[in-house]
Amino acid sequence: MAQRRSASRNGDFPTAFERIAENIGAVVQGKPGQIRLALTCLIAEGHLLIEDVPGVGKTMLAKAIARSIGVEWRRIQFTPDLLPTDVTGATIYNQENHEFEFRPGAIFANIVLGDEINRASPKTQSALLEAMEERQVTAEGHPYELPDPFMVIATENPIEHEGTYPLPFAQLDRFMMRISIGYPSMESEIEVLHRHGEHSALEDIGSVTTGRTVKAMIKAARTVHVEESVNEYIVRVVAATREIPDLALGASPRAALAMLRAARVRAAAEGRSYVTPDDVKALTPSVLPHRLMVAPEAEMSGREVGDIIRDMIERVPVPVATG
Repeated sequence: MAQRRSASRNGDFPTAFERIAENIGAVVQGKPGQIRLALTCLIAEGHLLIEDVPGVGKTMLAKAIARSIGVEWRRIQFTPDLLPTDVTGATIYNQENHEFEFRPGAIFANIVLGDEINRASPKTQSALLEAMEERQVTAEGHPYELPDPFMVIATENPIEHEGTYPLPFAQLDRFMMRISIGYPSMESEIEVLHRHGEHSALEDIGSVTTGRTVKAMIKAARTVHVEESVNEYIVRVVAATREIPDLALGASPRAALAMLRAARVRAAAEGRSYVTPDDVKALTPSVLPHRLMVAPEAEMSGREVGDIIRDMIERVPVPVATG
């Protein structure tokens, strides 16, 4: 019961969440669902993979998030010649004081946009693994902590394969969510012309909160209550992916943890101090698909991972509320 009281005292959470989302929405028009998922990912201490065609606002979303919460952001353009030390930093010899010192790389920011991440070599891609999982970078045996809050937003083009390196599943699994922004509606695209035709809409928005507030929201989300039956439901959903013949690779335990964290944030954003099975269902299409591999036979028959997950979620028994 202490957890319920702690969460309910944080009445400012939904207000702050909506204020940030609306501010971002002034730049990224017509995509409230994707904005809310990106914010959920940030406050759940996760990382976001955006798989979409060029020009739909992926970079603008990352910039707008950083500007809205008043934190530092950096962009890393992933290319075949990008080195791991360009991302993480390196230890160099300072000839003035005759000492070795660490020069931080581009990963040392609150919001890091990894643009076209699949264009870098696997060696450079792997430079992100420690940062994404442990929120630190190790150089010459010494760990260096990353800023807090910290989030990697990576983008990749799903239709351009020349000169790209597929992301390994070990790295895909470290992304809490994968989303697609998609093309805007006609009304939203007209609004884009109005807002961006003469100047960047980013110039019109400022911070509506601070990194300190976001850190408080992260802490508050951890206190959202989760009934044991909902914990079991999350595990059953994740475990079901390992038993489906159409899937050659199921979700890892990390997926269950990601689902739990994201569900807590979703509940808090809606003003609730507890998680429901509907929170889990709503997040499944963003949290699970990129962690799964469709079996060759199913792929040849035209089965897609989204269809498989939709069928699966309907078969997993939903816990019934008691009391």
